[in-house]
Amino acid sequence: MPVFRRRASSPSPASIQEELQRALALLSEAQRVVVLTGAGVSTPSGIPDFRSDSTGLWSFANPFEVASLWAFQERPQRFYQWLQPLAADILQARPNPAHVTLAEMERKGVLSTVITQNIDGLHQVAGSQRVLEIHGHLRQVHCLDCGWEADSQPYLEAFLHAGELPICPQCGHVLKPKVVLFGEALPHDVVVAAQEAALHSDLMLVAGSSLEVMPAADLPALAVRSGSRLIIATLGMTPYDHLADVLLRGDVAQTLPWLAARL
Repeated sequence: MPVFRRRASSPSPASIQEELQRALALLSEAQRVVVLTGAGVSTPSGIPDFRSDSTGLWSFANPFEVASLWAFQERPQRFYQWLQPLAADILQARPNPAHVTLAEMERKGVLSTVITQNIDGLHQVAGSQRVLEIHGHLRQVHCLDCGWEADSQPYLEAFLHAGELPICPQCGHVLKPKVVLFGEALPHDVVVAAQEAALHSDLMLVAGSSLEVMPAADLPALAVRSGSRLIIATLGMTPYDHLADVLLRGDVAQTLPWLAARL
């Protein structure tokens, strides 16, 4: 039985056991499982989230001043200074049991698609094949002016170790990571694919997401409207808890392996 960090509003231990068993039954019956993951899947790997009250990244910086498209274009040095500790955490992070479990579930045919709000690429490192990254990723950098792109690691490491801004070798402008900033359009093909996956699922599992950021936050409702069952596995409450068939209040690095081991 996993060890849970409980809040005042969390279920009792008895009801947690019941919810785990209900989640297990739904997963065992489902044919088209789609998973939506958020920051809570990667925090056990040492990557901070953005929205926690006292520890989230937005507790220390205004996102529109450091992580918006206009902020990057006007003050790229400040953007990279803000990104520096997060990029360092991501470059050294390794998949945790939640990532590994989801990859194993895909290999066994239990789930069909992972939709993620995370930019760290840890699902792919763990072995997941069908991953839709709604908010982009850090694996590549590209030039907003001429379109040149490349693997990001040497550029990020040069900035982390020597403070060198990533410069486009073709036109001399500062390269931007392929993450989606505030004020920037989401990748249309990825969003459409995520919506299609939600529409055709018969079970959606939300793992580690507070479901506060659109359009990802609306995917569970889209799935439910199309007849899907819904499991929400998070430490805290979400605005969509009332739609869920099962609520698992616990660390997904513990609950997901517990469930997968019994499928």
